[in-house]
Formats: sequence, structure tokens, C-alpha cells
Amino acid sequence: MLIDLLAYLPVGLALSFDDLFNAPTKGAAARVALRWGHFVAGITWIGILYFFNLVNVNFMKALDAPTKGKVIPELMPRALWFFRWGAVLTVLFGLTYYAMFILRIDVKNAETLSGVDLSGWVILLVWLAFPIVTFVIEFFIIQKSGINDGRVLAVIIAILVIAMAAGILWWFSSQMTIHGEGYASNKTYSIGIGGAIGIIMLLNVWGIIWPAQKRIIAWTKDNAQNGTPIPPESASLGRKAFLASRANAWLSLPMLFFMATSHGDYIIFGGQ
Repeated sequence: MLIDLLAYLPVGLALSFDDLFNAPTKGAAARVALRWGHFVAGITWIGILYFFNLVNVNFMKALDAPTKGKVIPELMPRALWFFRWGAVLTVLFGLTYYAMFILRIDVKNAETLSGVDLSGWVILLVWLAFPIVTFVIEFFIIQKSGINDGRVLAVIIAILVIAMAAGILWWFSSQMTIHGEGYASNKTYSIGIGGAIGIIMLLNVWGIIWPAQKRIIAWTKDNAQNGTPIPPESASLGRKAFLASRANAWLSLPMLFFMATSHGDYIIFGGQ
């Protein structure tokens, strides 16, 4: 009797789950895979970013030079490897998803309903130019201007990002508002701003934080255990890396906010 019941168990389970489980289509599987990769890489990247800013900064201040000489060469290369490549994968997965499944759909919808031909590639590439130009300005300010006060830098970066966001809204609206009808969805606007902030953060990682940290790690490995005082040049590099990292920590908050508003609970821009 028990054997007969066990024999029919797989069939019964299959019938039970048949109404619950739906195999994804090829397009749905691609979207889910991209979102999943974006989430995993993003958690890795932002998690380490928060570790650096909330834990590691004060922890390093409490260490003496010989201890730093042991800890930094062991900890930082590994943490920064996951940090910088997590940033790359987060942006690559997110950018691919945005281009293929959000912006492209809005562009096609606008073309179908308005009868006007649009260039999705031009719209995408001009959008990409906004965070790149914003980063170039920020890079010059951090690396060349001599501004060392985090509060002053925060105000400047806030102004730059607000101006960038306004430019992105204007660009999408100007391209996808046809005969008075707006075809850019809330997702295109919200992720357009949040994703642009994420690109600035990626460029901060590879353009400012990693180059500075790489040199600091090399110097620390060779000199800190001997008690040699850190030279002004290395101290300056550390400060610039700290400012860029702290900027990323603050930028992550509006970035995540705009990602959250893209899901329809709060339609902040345009239509659905």
C-alpha cells in the first residue's frame, strides 16, 4: 500500500505544480537573467561601498602604521577587486536591460502610434553622454581644483547631478513627445536618471578610487610596516579616493530611489 502511494507521488506532485509553475518564454528568461545579474552584482558593489564608508574608514584610522602595512595589502586588493568588477557588471547588466527592454519599447511605441521615425541609438547615446560629461566635470573638480572640503564638494556634485537629471528629462521629453503626446514612460525617465547616477558612480570607481587605491596599496606594502610616515602625495591620493567614495555613497541614495520609483507604485515622471 505504501509502495503504491509512493509510486504515484511524483505524478501527483507534477499535477499539483502544473497550475503553479509556468516555464518562462525566451524573452522573459532573458529579462529575468539580466535583472538577476544586475541585482547580484549591484548588491556586491553597493554592499562593499557601504562597508568602506560605514566601517572601514574609521577602522583604518584606529590602526597604527605597522598594522596598516599588514592589513591593507591583504584586505584592500581583494575587496577592491569585487568592488570594481561588481560595478562593471552592475552597469553592463542594467544598461543592456534598459536599452533592450525599456527605452527600446518606448521608442517603438512612439513610432507605432505617432507614425514618426525615431533613432533609438541616438536617444540612447545622447543619454549616455549626460553622465559622462557630468563625471568629467566632477573628475576635474576632485583631481585638479584643490577643493578638499567634503561639504563644498557635496554641494557642487549635487548641483551637477540635478542639472544632469534636468537635462535627461528634457532630452527624453524632446525626443519622445510628438504632436503633444508624451511616449516616454515613467520607467524610461526614472531609470534614465537612476542609471545615469550609477554610471557616474562606476566612473568614480575606475577613474578616481581604484587608481588612487592601487598606488596607496603599493606604497603601504613597501613602507608602512617600517613605520615610514605616509608622504604628502599618497595622503593626497587617499583624500581624493575618500571624497570620491563618499560621493558614491551619497549618490547611491538617489540612484536607488529612482530605481524604486520605476516600478509603478509612485509614478514620478510621465505615464506608465
